[in-house]
Parts: sequence; C-alpha cells; structure tokens
Amino acid sequence: MEKQKALDIALLNIEKKFGKGAVMKLGESPVADISYIPTGCLDLDLALGVGGLPRGRIVEIYGPESSGKTTVALHSVAEAQKMGGMAAFIDAEHALDPVYAQKLGVNIDELYVSQPDTGEQALEICEALVRSGAIDIVVVDSVAALVPRAEIEGDMGDSHVGLQARLMSQALRKLAGAINKSNCVVIFINQLREKVGVMFGNPETTTGGRALKFYASVRLDIRRGEQLKQGTEAIGNRTRAKVVKNKVAPPFKTAEF
Repeated sequence: MEKQKALDIALLNIEKKFGKGAVMKLGESPVADISYIPTGCLDLDLALGVGGLPRGRIVEIYGPESSGKTTVALHSVAEAQKMGGMAAFIDAEHALDPVYAQKLGVNIDELYVSQPDTGEQALEICEALVRSGAIDIVVVDSVAALVPRAEIEGDMGDSHVGLQARLMSQALRKLAGAINKSNCVVIFINQLREKVGVMFGNPETTTGGRALKFYASVRLDIRRGEQLKQGTEAIGNRTRAKVVKNKVAPPFKTAEF
C-alpha cells in the first residue's frame, strides 16, 4: 500500500513536470494496428509480415551494386504517392534517373528531390522534412555517399577514421523519435564493403558504423539473381530479398521478384 502511495506521488510529480501521459500502463495506451506503405511487390509485402514497410520506423535496404536497392525504394515511393502521400528523395549519390523513376510509377512532378553537398546537410534536410509531419516517405540514397564536411574540406589523402559512423550515430539519435511521432517511413539505402582479414564467417559489412543496424526496425538484404532474357537480349533480373531484421513481424523470410 505504501509502495503504491509512493508511486502515485512520483507519477503525479512526473505528470506535473512533463505533462499528462508521460508515464502510463502499457494496457492503457491504445494499441493500433501497424500502418504501412506497400513495396509494390506482393511477395515482399508478405515477407515483411505487416503488408509493407512499417510507418514511423527506419528501414535499411542494402546489397551489392546493381542489385535493385533503389528500384525497391522507388516502388515504395510510387505506392505512397498512389495512397495520396507526399514523398522526398535525398539523392546524396547524385545519380537519380527521373526517366527510370517515372517508368516505375513515380509521379516525378510531386516528388521532392534534394542533392546535398555534405552528409550533415543531407541529414539536416531529412530531419526538417520528418519534423514537418507532412511527408509520408523519405529515401536517403545512400549512406555511403553521406560524406562528412571535414572530409570534403580536407585533402584527398587525409585519414578520417570513424567520422561517418559518428555522424550517423548522432543523426539517428535525433531522428528516431521524430520519425516515430510523424508516422513517416525513412529508407536508408546502404552499400556493402568487405572486412579485411576475415577468415571465417561473412566478410561483408555495411558502411556508416553500427548505429543504423540498431535503429532500423527493418533491414532488407537485396541480391541479384539470374538474368531474364528475351532471345539474346537481357530485359531484367530476378531479385531475391531477405528480411534480415524485423521488429514488427518474424524475420528471416525471403521473397523473389
């Protein structure tokens, strides 16, 4: 009884200081179904377990070059636009092809695009868009291209150990809460690198340190499969996606498209 009294006083003080609902019992908060944005591929939506990419979460899409990472992200942008949502694309690689995006179903007249000079600028733009509460999906292409200002201003041979990892860690700490409140999906596209001197296990790793691995609710590993041919001409690729991490449904499911 005394414990409960002490807890009630503590909760009263917390509510006075931080506002009503700062602390509540888990059963009291309304449990809503996870809203999502479809990826445009039924097999991948089923593998994700909730029907698409969960809103209010960070998603990481990684894989080798030309595996279809940006294509998956652009399909999700097209689906968000079909649902009446607003989309933004932060093109840090300066490689977005508007003609290809349009062929995938993206309404390029309604897509907001930014081509920032530095990693800091890209992540500040991302934060501002998320905090506006008006954007439904933001794509950052790619983490490897988010070059810290110090590296751009320095000379070509200078060593900048851990700068990008520190930048990502700081940005994600600020972004995570804002993304959850705004109900926006933020997709980070990432590249693969090889760890030097790894004898056993997988030598592949993603760029930008470990922070993104922790903060991402969904991580997709995209791999290119066989080529699709019409006669002798290659017309496409078969792609395999594995849900490596999933905080909203059971992980490790695969999809082919």
